[in-house]
Amino acid sequence: MSRANTFTSYGSVAKSFHWLTALLIFSAFPLGYFANELAHEIQSPGFDGSQAVIARATLLFSLHKTIGVAVFFTALLRILWALSQPKPGLLHPDRKAEALAAEMVHWLLYGSLVAVPLSGWIHHAATTGFAPIWWPFGQSLPFVPKSDHAAVFFAGLHWVLVWTLAASLGLHIAGALKHHVIDRDATLRRMLPGRADLPQPPAQTHSLVPVLAALAVWAGALGGGAIIGVYGGQSQSQAEEQDLGAGGTMAPVVAADPTEAKAGGWAVQSGTVGISVTQMGSVINGSFGEWTAVINFEEPAAPGPAGDAEVTVSIPSLELGSVAGQAMGADYFDSANFPTALFKADIEKLAEGYQAAGTLTIKGQTVPVTLPFSLDLQDNTAKMAGTMTLNRLDFGIGKSLPDESSLGFAVEVPVELEAKRAE
Repeated sequence: MSRANTFTSYGSVAKSFHWLTALLIFSAFPLGYFANELAHEIQSPGFDGSQAVIARATLLFSLHKTIGVAVFFTALLRILWALSQPKPGLLHPDRKAEALAAEMVHWLLYGSLVAVPLSGWIHHAATTGFAPIWWPFGQSLPFVPKSDHAAVFFAGLHWVLVWTLAASLGLHIAGALKHHVIDRDATLRRMLPGRADLPQPPAQTHSLVPVLAALAVWAGALGGGAIIGVYGGQSQSQAEEQDLGAGGTMAPVVAADPTEAKAGGWAVQSGTVGISVTQMGSVINGSFGEWTAVINFEEPAAPGPAGDAEVTVSIPSLELGSVAGQAMGADYFDSANFPTALFKADIEKLAEGYQAAGTLTIKGQTVPVTLPFSLDLQDNTAKMAGTMTLNRLDFGIGKSLPDESSLGFAVEVPVELEAKRAE
């Protein structure tokens, strides 16, 4: 069998690309489906933190993504090979509607075989806390930032394109079976392995109409996705507000009326209470969008006591990328039963810097903690920044994950705020 195509049949290279692509696609589809089902289970508030379920989901997602990358490069090579080869002619070009549908579906397939894995790959690169692609070239893509909004958009785009691919694949298979079973012609046999006596297709010409038809189908699919809101459905101002909640500067709700504060009271103007965890080797940064603070502070002339602070954090306000829902579950923060965390500490000036030493209560567990911080005092304005490191197991978080293979023990809590002296 010739490696090259002819006007009568496909060559061995084209056939190999065709059946390899089919094998990869029919492997990726079920893997993606079952991985997605497990992801919904893991991200649900009722998830019990089962390590076996997490490990199974990670395995399925890694398989799906790795096969997806293989589909992407296989499709690119297949398209490049097709562009260098003559295309076997249609056996029934006189059937205008059927010929248009056949060529349109081929264009849909070629485009989807590139767009589907690429959109999934971009979603992977933009997402934190991912199951890795099994290859040695890293998990990031050039020009793709770690962004919740980009991840949501490309997840929606991937979903729309997957269904477009599935529909075009179904039409392609139906057409091949129709030719083989009903028409009893050689259309399917031209793509089967081995040699065969094949008829000579009639002379024919090709136009741009099938390409334009395929573009119209894609436009309709993408437009339909926008209508039902699968790309996130946010205005620019909403996206900016969520960005602030996820890691920018959000003004907290001040816990107490500044007029009721005792001498040395400070009213918080803005700040962040952040969180940084390591999941599957990837650092995930987030923050709590709602928290309140009562701070009393007087700068002492020498190292020693300087005041006290009490910070209450709303656990359900956590923004932590794609794993925020999972973090609310019973094995983690258990926000349904423990909706707040409380930090109470005495502030002390040290020989160098400051610290707030006291207790942190999360999920009913009270643990001694110390927050070292720097302080910039300018008249009646103060800016502080500090970070404390916690062990999640001290608070009974992730007890079903007794090692660090999925979730690291250390949790960084960076805190920054700006306050003004209460009048």
